[in-house]
Amino acid sequence: MGFTRLVPRRLPGGLFSLRCYCPWLCPAPGLWAAPKSFSGCPQTSSVLLRFLGQRRPGMGPRPFSSSQGLCKLHNRDLRQGDPASSPEAIGKREEDGDADVGFGELSSQFSSRKYFQKTTSELQNLRFQEEEEEKEPEWKPRRGPKNTPYWYFLQCKALIKEDKLAEALKLFEVQMLKEERLQPEESNYTVLIGGCGRVGYVKKAFGLYNDMKKRGLIPTDATYTALFNACAESPWKDSGLQSALKLRQELKGKNLELNLITYHALLKVCAICSDLRTCFDILKEIVHKGHAVTTETFSFLLMGCIKDKESGLRYALQVWQQMTKLGIKPDGYTYNLMLHAARDCGIGDPVVASILLLRSTDEDPKQVKLISGRRGQKMKGQKRKGADSGISTQFDVETMEKQIFQENSRKAEEHLINHEDKDVSEVQAEPGTGLAGLTKTVECSKIGDFRRNQAISDPPQTNRGQFFETACNLPNLLDLKISNKNLVSLGTVATPSDRLALMGNMEGFLNKMKEDNVAPNIKTFTLLAELIEPLSQSESSLLTVLDEHKVKVDVTFFNTLLRKKSKLGDLEGAKGTLTTLVQRGISPNIQTFCNLAIACRREKDGLQLLLDMKKSGITPNTHIYSTLINAAVKQLDYTYLTEILRDMRRNQVPPNEVVIRQLEFAAQYPPQFDRYKSKNTFLEKIDGFRGYYFRWLKAMVAEETPHPWAKYRTKDSAAQGSTEDTQPQGTREQ
Repeated sequence: MGFTRLVPRRLPGGLFSLRCYCPWLCPAPGLWAAPKSFSGCPQTSSVLLRFLGQRRPGMGPRPFSSSQGLCKLHNRDLRQGDPASSPEAIGKREEDGDADVGFGELSSQFSSRKYFQKTTSELQNLRFQEEEEEKEPEWKPRRGPKNTPYWYFLQCKALIKEDKLAEALKLFEVQMLKEERLQPEESNYTVLIGGCGRVGYVKKAFGLYNDMKKRGLIPTDATYTALFNACAESPWKDSGLQSALKLRQELKGKNLELNLITYHALLKVCAICSDLRTCFDILKEIVHKGHAVTTETFSFLLMGCIKDKESGLRYALQVWQQMTKLGIKPDGYTYNLMLHAARDCGIGDPVVASILLLRSTDEDPKQVKLISGRRGQKMKGQKRKGADSGISTQFDVETMEKQIFQENSRKAEEHLINHEDKDVSEVQAEPGTGLAGLTKTVECSKIGDFRRNQAISDPPQTNRGQFFETACNLPNLLDLKISNKNLVSLGTVATPSDRLALMGNMEGFLNKMKEDNVAPNIKTFTLLAELIEPLSQSESSLLTVLDEHKVKVDVTFFNTLLRKKSKLGDLEGAKGTLTTLVQRGISPNIQTFCNLAIACRREKDGLQLLLDMKKSGITPNTHIYSTLINAAVKQLDYTYLTEILRDMRRNQVPPNEVVIRQLEFAAQYPPQFDRYKSKNTFLEKIDGFRGYYFRWLKAMVAEETPHPWAKYRTKDSAAQGSTEDTQPQGTREQ
């Protein structure tokens, strides 16, 4: 009988390990776990066998622990060496004993478990989430020499100049921050915020600004200027104004002093997104802080005047006169803004406009002295600011604001009557001058019924052929040197050409620019082409004057002339302008054909235009089809409209929202149309169009309007931004 020795060893969990050296007891040395209460070892083999349990024939000794994870024999399971413990044998025993097993007898065949692995649904979900996160690509640090933050600043700046904002953002967020893991500097954020500001990407600009503050970087004046510029260029003006005002309150809470450039950016936000009164609030703060008012400051005020479509031209002329009194010289951009105001805005109440624009323009010495003295203090660099000087200057801005927003029509009308009686009596009392010595009353109907009582002489015969001499001496409200005492009142100023006549027409406007040593550019002549009266001598001489100033023409200038002729229905004149464009070596663009389509009011002309474009290799787009549809709807030509839709379907041009709205309007019956009461040939054709239109609508795929920020988003932010685009812009947090 062999010797059996059990060596106890303490294990975690209150167990003992027993190593057996008895070769006849088990084929190989193994480990068994014994309970903690077991304190002694049997001395004889019979006692040991009773302790370990009866041994069945062909089976090895059964361990006295149910934990099979601890029953290992040299890193092997005990059942691997026991054929009776194989799955086949266990399954056979279960099949044999299933028939005779009663209730409660099945538990004796299985040992009870003492250890369980706790799990819940939350833990399982957490495990699956961790597995999904591991599948996402992780940005690994790049090997090799790293670039510097200044190198990334130059690269992002170059990409933004090439209009590649999305690539610049990806370079900064992916390569610099995730791959190379560099610490960014203030300049890296500022250049990207400036790029987002130029395209109106407000959300990304403020996101970079917040990330900048989280990293402990201090924003500069250039950063705040870029943020205000982003708010001004936002496609949603209300949201941009709210973001700008919120940023302004934040800067006030920090007691940060802004420079003049940042104030100009804030003034730009108020001019584009708000109104002129808000601009004057910012102007008061600019003057109160001691900053010098420049030409750029008044340019932003003029932008605020253009926002008022009813009285914007009167406001712009008053701001211009105030700028001239202060001795500030205008530039080319300021002159172009005045042309914008004449094109888009009116003068409001003619009575109020006559009082405010035609009164004496003598300068107020006290007013000019206050402003010039304040500017002199700023120019000399004196840091101490006098309280009296600041109050006086602020009071001057308030006076200017009150003069511009003067709306008391009764007082103005009484003043007008007294002023008119006084001027008439003075003119009648003066002796006549000139060759004949006669006083003539001249009414300039072309400029809005100007009623003037002025003594004029017949012009010499030698000057009648000159271009800049006109039969009627037009006033020029831009020039304060010209006295308007003989100008009684302003009549109805309805058309753009009438409003241009207030500034001396094209001749007087260009002469005023020449006096201020300002050279007109192609933008100036493009705006003049929109304002000049159609079929006038000025319009026919416009190209000649443009060549005299040595200004190079572009396709936009010719598109403006072509659009004017097309709106008048002059298709042949529009084709003549197109011929002149080709003779000057300029290639027409898609906008040229879109302007030409305005004059195609007949089916023959419209279909011929589409055929000529296809022969030239130009595919008509949605805008051209929309212009032709508009012309067909105005003529109630449903046959023409059906042919346009067929050509649109043939070329697979998707309709946009504007086209669908036009077609829905065309497919509606007139509100008082009764087909049974009277016969109308034109309205009966609407049934055929409606039938084809509904079939056409099912076959066409509509064009989805792209989001303004879609092309600037990176792949990481595209998915996050797609869900936020469905929300109204006013509810988003910038």
